[in-house]
Parts: sequence; structure tokens; C-alpha cells
Amino acid sequence: MFWPMLAIALGFLGIAVLGVLGIKVFLEVQRLGRQVAHTTERINRAAEELETAAVGLARTGETLR
Repeated sequence: MFWPMLAIALGFLGIAVLGVLGIKVFLEVQRLGRQVAHTTERINRAAEELETAAVGLARTGETLR
């Protein structure tokens, strides 16, 4: 009777450990998603600033002709 109870207890502990690890992975994936979204916003902002600077440079070049 001891061995079946031990097997059940170890099975439960294994499932509990997998659950905790699953929750940790889920939280890290959410954090990574937020970082990717933030980085995408920064890249878009930098691209817009670069475009604005390029337009200004092109206007300056046209006035020098």
C-alpha cells in the first residue's frame, strides 16, 4: 500500500512542478511580448524622425540648387 501512495504523491508533485513552470513560462512570454511592443514603437518613432529629417534635408538641397 505504501508504493501506490508514493507513486500517486510523486505524480501529483510532478504535475504541480510542471504547472509552476508553465506559469513562469507564461509570465516570461508576456514580458517578452511587452518588450517587443515597446521596441517596435521605438523603431517606428525613430523611422518617423528619420523621414522628417530626410524631408528637411531634401528641401535644403533643393534650395541650394
